[in-house]
Amino acid sequence: QQSELNSFLWTIKRDPPSYFFGTIHVPYTHVWDFIPENSKKAFQQSHIVYFELDLTDPYTISALTSCQLLPQGENLQDVLPHDIYRRLKRHLEYVKLMMPSWMTPDQRGKGLYADYLFNAIAGNWERKRPVWVMLMVNSLTEVDIKSRGEPVLDLYLAQEAERLSKQTGAVEKVEEQCHPLNGLNFSQV
Repeated sequence: QQSELNSFLWTIKRDPPSYFFGTIHVPYTHVWDFIPENSKKAFQQSHIVYFELDLTDPYTISALTSCQLLPQGENLQDVLPHDIYRRLKRHLEYVKLMMPSWMTPDQRGKGLYADYLFNAIAGNWERKRPVWVMLMVNSLTEVDIKSRGEPVLDLYLAQEAERLSKQTGAVEKVEEQCHPLNGLNFSQV
């Protein structure tokens, strides 16, 4: 029952009330039916919505892309042990080969092509820092590929907020997410 689900919604008692809602970075279609009505109602009634990052802002997307890159002149091959780099390259070749069979008819009907999708996810992988390559590889599974084209929950809610003319903002800057991840050493990654 929807009323019995953990809502991941906290209320800050003030007038008017404020709410804090915990999200997850997965396609919204995987979780939307399990979000309780009290959370959806709080979102609908809100006038201002803040997100972790503003995923509708082109600068945010550009900054996220830039922060993932190794320093100028460095390549992943320079920083990874040779055997790990070789295994990674073979795995990405396998994923690229398999991706057409992983895509759904609906994705193809929307004009998504396997080569485009692979490049959108893994393009420029040889210039990325190891931690970002690890996250990228974790998202290159058949299940994840089949759900590409659906926005993650945060982005879906941001798009809905814009559609409903709600004021939006972000509580973090890209650098606040990038620097801690980029600060991990190789053994931590």
